Amino acid sequence: MKVVAKKILREFWVKHNDSEEPLKTWYKEASKATWTNPSDIKAEYAKASILKNRRVVFNICGNKYRLIIEINYKRHWVFIRFIGTHYDYDNIDANKI
Repeated sequence: MKVVAKKILREFWVKHNDSEEPLKTWYKEASKATWTNPSDIKAEYAKASILKNRRVVFNICGNKYRLIIEINYKRHWVFIRFIGTHYDYDNIDANKI
């Protein structure tokens, strides 16, 4: 998968040092992935939440942070839509961000 907007992840881990390694690991795994549907993601990340509008929520740092992506399965693109704390996540609409 082509992960678009790694800069968003980098800016986040500068502010939240404990997220750097988990986000780097997620990025590396996502970049190598060949997801063709939500089931492929669930097979690899059982705790990921599949939302509508081709969005997926990942728990980062033992569920301390939330990462929302949007996927274009056909083109193999992953767009970073949001990374933040649970408080930040609770204040957005994950299906629209």
